[in-house]
Amino acid sequence: MRRRSLVMFFAVLLAACTTERAAAPAADSAGSGYYLRQEQQQQNRFAAARGRPAAAALSEVVVTGVAELPVPAPVDPVSNMLIRTATASIEVDSLEIAVAQVKQLAAQFGGYVANSGVETGKKRLRNATLEVKIPVTRFDDALSGLTPIGKVESVNVSAEDVGEEYVDVDARMENARRLERRLIDLLGTRTGKLKDVLAVETELARVREEIERYEGRMRYLKAHTATSTISVTVHEPIPVVGSAGHSVMGDAFTQSWRNFVVLVSLAVQSLGLILPLGLLAGVAWFLTRRLRLRGA
Repeated sequence: MRRRSLVMFFAVLLAACTTERAAAPAADSAGSGYYLRQEQQQQNRFAAARGRPAAAALSEVVVTGVAELPVPAPVDPVSNMLIRTATASIEVDSLEIAVAQVKQLAAQFGGYVANSGVETGKKRLRNATLEVKIPVTRFDDALSGLTPIGKVESVNVSAEDVGEEYVDVDARMENARRLERRLIDLLGTRTGKLKDVLAVETELARVREEIERYEGRMRYLKAHTATSTISVTVHEPIPVVGSAGHSVMGDAFTQSWRNFVVLVSLAVQSLGLILPLGLLAGVAWFLTRRLRLRGA
C-alpha cells in the first residue's frame, strides 16, 4: 500500500513537470505577441503623428470607385446660329493665276465660287471679285489660306446672330400647325352651310401658306449658318507713275504731239490778225515813201 502511494506521488510530480515545460513556450509566445502588438501600436502612433498611414492601415484601405465627372450639358445648336461673312482685298502679280488660286482654295475646303466678276478693260486697273461659299467649320482655315495668294491688304469679318429669329419662326410655325389641325378637325365634322365650309377651307389654305413660308425661312437660316461667305477682291499692282492702263512714255509722246498741234493751231489762228496788220503796215510804208520821193 505504501509502495502504491509512492508510485502515485511520483506520477503526479512527473505530470506537473511536463505541464510546466509545455506552458513555458506558450507563455513565451504570448509574451512575444504582446510585445509585437505594443510595437505595432507605437508604429501606428508615430505614423499618425507624421500624417502617413501605417502598414496595417494601408492593408485595411478599401478602394472604391472613382467619382464620375459631371457630363457637360449638350450645346444648344440654336445658340450657335451665326451667319459669318468676310471681305478681303489682295494685291497679286498676275490676275489670272490669282483667280485660279482662289477657286482652288474654295474646292480645297469643301466650298465653291458662287459669283465672280473680272475687269480687264482698257485704261482700267485689272481686278476680279469672287464670292466664295465655305463650310462654317472651315471658315478660319479659308481666311488663313488667302495669305499665299498674294499681299493681303485688308480682311473684314462680320457675324450676324439669327438664333433668336430662328426660335421665333419655329414657335410661329408650331402655332400655325396646331391651328391647321384644328381647322382640319373642324372641316371633317362640319355639316353646316356651304358658305361656312368654304370659309374654313379658305382659312386652312391661308394657314398652310404661312407654314410653308415659315419652313422656307427656317431652311434659309439653316443653309446660311451652315456656310460662310468670303468676298475676295484681287487686283494687280497700281502703277507707281501714271494711272492704271496707261503707258508713261506713250502718254509723254502723245502729250508732246498735242502741244505741237496746239502751237501750229495758234500760229494759224494768229494769221488772221498778223496778215491784216502787215498789209496795213505795208500800205502805210509805201505811201510814206511815195510822199518823200515827191517832196524831194
